[in-house]
Amino acid sequence: MDDKDVHVDQDQTVTGDSAPGTVSGPAGATVPAPARVPAPGDVTGATVPAQASAPAAVTGPAQAAVPGHPTGATVPAQAAVPGHPTGATVPAQATAPGATVPRPVPAPEPADVPTPAAPAGLPTPTPRTGAVALVESPVQLLNVLEWAHVHPPAIPAARDGAAPVSPAPGQTGPATPLTVVVLSPSDPTSRGQLRRMAELARDEGAVVRWYDSRGERGGLLRTALSLAPLLLRVRHLVIGDPFSRLVQVMLPLCRAKELTVVDDGTATMEFTEILTKGGRLVRWHRSGRRRSPVDAAFGLFASAARRRLTPRKRGRVELFSAMPATPPPGMALRTNRFAWTRSRFGPPHVLDGTDLIGTSLVETGVVDPERYFAVVASLATRHGAKRYFAHRREAADKLHRLATETGLEIVRPDLPLELVARRGPIGRTVLSFPSTVVHTLPLALAGTGVDIAVCDIDQEWLTAAASPRAHTFLTDITTSARSLHNLNDADDPSPV
Repeated sequence: MDDKDVHVDQDQTVTGDSAPGTVSGPAGATVPAPARVPAPGDVTGATVPAQASAPAAVTGPAQAAVPGHPTGATVPAQAAVPGHPTGATVPAQATAPGATVPRPVPAPEPADVPTPAAPAGLPTPTPRTGAVALVESPVQLLNVLEWAHVHPPAIPAARDGAAPVSPAPGQTGPATPLTVVVLSPSDPTSRGQLRRMAELARDEGAVVRWYDSRGERGGLLRTALSLAPLLLRVRHLVIGDPFSRLVQVMLPLCRAKELTVVDDGTATMEFTEILTKGGRLVRWHRSGRRRSPVDAAFGLFASAARRRLTPRKRGRVELFSAMPATPPPGMALRTNRFAWTRSRFGPPHVLDGTDLIGTSLVETGVVDPERYFAVVASLATRHGAKRYFAHRREAADKLHRLATETGLEIVRPDLPLELVARRGPIGRTVLSFPSTVVHTLPLALAGTGVDIAVCDIDQEWLTAAASPRAHTFLTDITTSARSLHNLNDADDPSPV
């Protein structure tokens, strides 16, 4: 979660942005996208207006429907390789060497769509007895759906005027829907993936409320005040990022007896370590930096959040995780085995060859860009990699340069990589740098015959501004992945 102020869309409408797509192509091309009809089970009235035009750098044919996706969610415009439905690609030959690609510019937001009344016959959500999840990224929402899959009383809601779902054993009253509160990020790629994940959540019977949580000054306070009534009544709160300042501000408003923390990538490992040993709720790549007055002010909320998330006698705190995290005493642990993903998608078609998974370590200032370009080129040459699955935060100019210099096809996934890989096609060998996927892909792709290899980050690749903890933390990720999932080692990728 960024530290900027946020702004809430009071009408709770899902606003359109540029969808994930190619990072090169003729300027001015646009992608038509259909308007979304409100899902029958979306009883809060949240609506999705038609998507705006994609940025000038995006090209591709008309959108195609996601297989098995009955509500009509669409895959973003893609210039895909034949037989490759998982994301847009950028062949190196499509752009002359030395050419530049403009950074994506978010398309203007469409006008708000009036919130319609709830369809007759559908129950009004009762947050007093239903769970509420606060999510800020596509991966968080995926993990919330995985949690709900093994937590049946949370969903589904009654759909199309059907009778309420029967209670689960031990539950009194009808099952109530999971309410997902999306605190939307600002970058177009993340917003596009979140829109598609929101459609999948509605398909599963969840109620989705969308807030445009970035923008004007004072928006953080307005968002907190808008959600206060819901948070004051909810009995079970699910959060995806305990390090988020917005979440930390909202936690004191919540009187829930049950709290669940789902994975937000490798942040889970830091979170449990901080709860066990004490300390500020600050991510590793930010620790060691000089604190600003804003950091000091938010430190009060971070301290309160840490106390709220620490197991206590009068409440229950649960960790739902696929990461090698050790919860502190008193915290319940439930393992995420990606059962929903495996039951909903795939198995994938497995291609001969190797796929490479990118990282945003350059964008976060941890890895030197020139080192990264050289390492990726070396890996592609020696392993015969053909495709590069970009992280949603990787910059367009960086991806364009990789395509030009390495000949790799750049794939910008329209969903979290676990779903994209499970849908397929996917290479028989997948190479990854230290990241969440070295722990999640072995679970999502279990039994498919796909081999996953992990490449260590050398100390010499780090920038001078990298946190002192950076190398140790990244090494722990790869070491634990090899131990838990029996992953292969990528041979030394250093080009020198």
